[in-house]
Amino acid sequence: MVTELQKDKQLTMNIFAPNLAIHHAKGPTIMLASGRRFDLLDPWLSEFGIEDIAQGLANVCRYAGQCRTFYSVAEHSLLVSETVSRYAFEALLHDAAEAFIGDITRPLKRLLPDYREIEARIEDAVIERFGLDRAAKATIKEADLRVLAAEQEQVMAPGCADWAREAGITPAPVTVRSLSPIVARAAFLRRYEELRPS
Repeated sequence: MVTELQKDKQLTMNIFAPNLAIHHAKGPTIMLASGRRFDLLDPWLSEFGIEDIAQGLANVCRYAGQCRTFYSVAEHSLLVSETVSRYAFEALLHDAAEAFIGDITRPLKRLLPDYREIEARIEDAVIERFGLDRAAKATIKEADLRVLAAEQEQVMAPGCADWAREAGITPAPVTVRSLSPIVARAAFLRRYEELRPS
C-alpha cells in the first residue's frame, strides 16, 4: 500500500527531477546537472531552470577553447547584459541554448543546418519559459557584436578583432576577467536575480 508520504515524495520528484517514465521524450535527451532530462528536439517538454542554464554556460568555453585563458559563455552573457540599458534580462539569456548544446563556432554552425534548427527551438523554449521580449533581438545583436570585438582583443591572438575595425564596430567598454566556472555561475545567478521580473 502506498502511503501519503510516498505519494508526496513521488510528486516532489516529478516536479523537481522528472524521470524517463514521466518525460514522454520525442527525441534524444541529455541529463542535466539538476538530474532533469532535456529533450533536444522538443525542449518545451523539458523541465529546465535557471540553475541548469547557469551551470551549462559557466562550464562552456568560448571560441572552441582557443582563447588565451578560460572564458565562459556565462561571463560573456554577463558582459552583454551589462552593455545594454534596455533588455538587460534578455541579453543575459541570449545564449542560454548553449547551456544544452555547447558553443559551436560560427563557421562550423553555418555548415550544420540541423544544429541551427535545434538551437532555434531551444531559444524559443527559453523565450517562452522566461517571458523574454522578442523585440530585443536587434539591440542584443548589436551589443553582442560590440562585446565580441572587445573580448577578442583581450583573449584571442593579435589581429582577431581586425574585422570589427573594418566593419566600423566600436568595442564595448568591458573587461574580460576570465572567471572560473564556479565564480561565473554565481555571478550569472546573481545577475539573474537582479534583473528577473517580479
